[in-house]
Amino acid sequence: MAIIELKEVCKEFGGHLAINRVSFSVAEGESFALLGPNGAGKTTLIKILSTLLKPTSGEIIISGLDLQEEPEEVKKLIGVVSHNPFLYDELTARENLHFYADLFEVNRNNAEALLKMVNLEDRGNELVGTFSRGMKQRLAIARALIHAPKILLLDEPTAGLDIQGKHIFYKWIKELSLQDTTILLTTHYLDEAEKLCDKACILDGGEVKACGTLEEIKGVETLEETFIRLTEKGVE
Repeated sequence: MAIIELKEVCKEFGGHLAINRVSFSVAEGESFALLGPNGAGKTTLIKILSTLLKPTSGEIIISGLDLQEEPEEVKKLIGVVSHNPFLYDELTARENLHFYADLFEVNRNNAEALLKMVNLEDRGNELVGTFSRGMKQRLAIARALIHAPKILLLDEPTAGLDIQGKHIFYKWIKELSLQDTTILLTTHYLDEAEKLCDKACILDGGEVKACGTLEEIKGVETLEETFIRLTEKGVE
């Protein structure tokens, strides 16, 4: 059963189609990758799905809800993590989580289990402005999960993380997948998509070039060879 469904979605900026008739679906509990070069439309799609942008045309259904008709209800179902953590540096880690718990009207106690999950239980009373890049990204994951969302939108979440940080991140994502959290991931790293995702969609110029399981997309090629062939550009 599809929990995310896009039908002929377009997004225009000043006469330019950043997203051009994009259609795909993501099954409940599935891990799905959006791949593509810079300017492909990946981040624009994430912003649309997270209700930050409105599509110019097309239809988007999230867990049976029309995204444009019921955006506030959709927000309750999704958590978002981007390459920029967007945290409040002047607040402590715990205060950041409490702030978002209040926004979603959920129990502040959820913060304690999440701080432990991301290995920050001993840093909860420290100002986020003193945190490293990796620590901030870990806290951003905790924030995205504060209201136990059914869907997690990840926009290049490991950009800037070191090898150890990426390894820890992959472990968390796999654990969330086992808990039937639906994951939609944009990434520049093809090996990341292969490690974490069941299916993928390759975008270029705002258009879908291929969509399906990784085996269906690759055929006899490697994912890198397929990516280069379909985008006619180098891998980022």
